[in-house]
Amino acid sequence: MKKIGALTSGGDAAGMNAAIRAMVQPANPQQQEESVKKIGVITSGGDAPGMNAAIRAVVRTAIAQQVEVVGFMRGYEGIIHNEATPLRSTNVSGIIDRGGTILRSARSKTFRTYEGREQALAMLHQNSCQGLIVIGGEGSLTGALKLHEEFSFPVIGIPGSIDNDVAGTDYSIGFDTAVNTAIDAIDKVRDTAYSHDRVFVIEVMGRHFGFIAVEAGLAAGAEAILIPEAPFDVESLCEMLKTAAARGKRSSIIVVAEGASKGTDVADAIAAKTGFETRCVVLGHMQRGGSPTAFDRVLALRLGSHATKLLLSGHTAEMAGLMAGLVVSNKLADILAETREVEQEKRDLAELMAR
Repeated sequence: MKKIGALTSGGDAAGMNAAIRAMVQPANPQQQEESVKKIGVITSGGDAPGMNAAIRAVVRTAIAQQVEVVGFMRGYEGIIHNEATPLRSTNVSGIIDRGGTILRSARSKTFRTYEGREQALAMLHQNSCQGLIVIGGEGSLTGALKLHEEFSFPVIGIPGSIDNDVAGTDYSIGFDTAVNTAIDAIDKVRDTAYSHDRVFVIEVMGRHFGFIAVEAGLAAGAEAILIPEAPFDVESLCEMLKTAAARGKRSSIIVVAEGASKGTDVADAIAAKTGFETRCVVLGHMQRGGSPTAFDRVLALRLGSHATKLLLSGHTAEMAGLMAGLVVSNKLADILAETREVEQEKRDLAELMAR
């Protein structure tokens, strides 16, 4: 630790001694007593393109500070079953362009119980881990917060979710790639829709929120975008399609988030009420795969490195995020208490573009 100087000048004031103590005492006394030598990292919940880049950033940032990293396979389930593997610089070489996650991922029913979390804690201690970085979505980050609240174990989160529904960050790792995958598919479908004068309903992921649907629908020029946040009326949708057809429009693309309705149900309703030849394409899990975009790779590197630095400097129960282009950190409790929805401005824009 570098030396600093401190003095009090002028009249005395209540709190001066406390201020001095705050200057000379570490933010985390336990951290000062025993410097961090080893940390753990997991990817949990649904996989997202860019998770490997985040793992790479965690490992290499830690190594630069002479800290070992152990990866646990299959998320919290892997911690419980002690599926640990040392991660060195060579382990993360050549993975930045790979989709999925080299640590694999899983959802753990056992970890949802207190006993399961207690067992996970024992395995973390057995592997000499003094902190844990969790890369995942809202459910995974909730698990990290539980681990901290119940056992005071140091944790830092990194948002990795194609749904982009995690508060405290403008973008989650994987969202940009998933959107571009959806756009590529929609562009291809539009070619055949135009050739055969058809209406195509494209179902994209988004059980609770329509971030992918809105972003992909706007970028691909969809005639309508249906999302869970905004109830829609099939009758109005069909009237819009009839009006467009009367103007000479012979094909249309409707993008629907899976949480708003099943794509097949929307397609069947359109065909029945308009008589238009209608098809449905469900993109499904292809949106989770593929090589991450440049944006997701750089985002993952920035958040992964920042999260590691936070953990090694004594921070805990926080999440690294990107807001207004800047890397930030916010308390996990605050993030998980907030609901993130598609911006109203984008909803209005989607409606305007459908005219």
